[in-house]
Amino acid sequence: MYLIRMKLLRLLVRKSEPLEMLFQPRFYQKQFPYMCLATSACLYSKKKKVNGYEQVDQEKYESLVCSVTSYKASAQTPETIFEEDNLLYGPPLKHTPSNKVETKTPKNWVSLINPEKRVSLVNSDSNRPMKIALQKSKVPSVTRILQQTIPPQQAFYLERWKQKMILELGKDGFAEYTKNLFLQGELFHAALESIFLHEEMATKEQEEDTAVSGYLSSVQHVLKDISEVKALESAVQHETLQYLGLVDCVAKYRGRLCVIDWKTSEKPKPFLQNTFDNPLQVAAYIGAINHDANYDFQVSCGLIVVAYKDGCPAHPHFMDPDLCSQYWNKWLLRLEEYMDRN
Repeated sequence: MYLIRMKLLRLLVRKSEPLEMLFQPRFYQKQFPYMCLATSACLYSKKKKVNGYEQVDQEKYESLVCSVTSYKASAQTPETIFEEDNLLYGPPLKHTPSNKVETKTPKNWVSLINPEKRVSLVNSDSNRPMKIALQKSKVPSVTRILQQTIPPQQAFYLERWKQKMILELGKDGFAEYTKNLFLQGELFHAALESIFLHEEMATKEQEEDTAVSGYLSSVQHVLKDISEVKALESAVQHETLQYLGLVDCVAKYRGRLCVIDWKTSEKPKPFLQNTFDNPLQVAAYIGAINHDANYDFQVSCGLIVVAYKDGCPAHPHFMDPDLCSQYWNKWLLRLEEYMDRN
């Protein structure tokens, strides 16, 4: 023990070596584990957690907090109901017919064009359009057939729109709304008839009527392309398939004879698919004219004109013979469905 102390004193008195160099070789390996333990203890030490929301400006976001906390207790309105509906089920999807419907063939297929009908080349009263009154009959109308065979998905969206309007307007308000829509449509058709019949006095009065003036302004660019009107508000009946309807107009559009259907709308309908069953209706009228002995001509094209109350340019949707044939087949399927049900 005495020798060890003496040796240590000798080492301490050496001036050529720093004190830290004396201790490092002997104690480095022994001290290192203890240094690791100290670091580990620092990592696992418990610290007070800081709440990040304490730094948020409470006054700035006070209205947001109030709206979130009071939402469940607030009264529901039509807007909030349909916002929740869109949130839960998503926005309405455009209906896409299935391949089975597209490829299905009608059992009782009849040609759109009547091969046995003779077309008169000369019309004795070509300046006066045909106007056959629609008689009461047990034969179903095109409108009735389409209404009773509406596809389920289309019926769902139609019913949802109806319920939304009732929530906003009430039952009486919605009834008044639909009544006004039909009245505006009738006035619009009457105004167009006056234009085609060159009734200047009636046309001037109708143009001043605010109920139809916007619609008439909307279709002005379409009327410039229409000529040789052959029928106006005239009844047609398919003698073979036994259905009837009332055609708005039969005239030439840009030189091609068409069944023309005038429609009014509050929303833009820039594409043919936006018109729902209207193309089937036009195809049904074309087939009826071609198989009706009262008409000495045949039609192979269609035109749907969507007019707007605010006077925006109407959207004319032309249907060429191929497109009319496609919708004719779809119409035959709907007619077949109706006959099976009744």
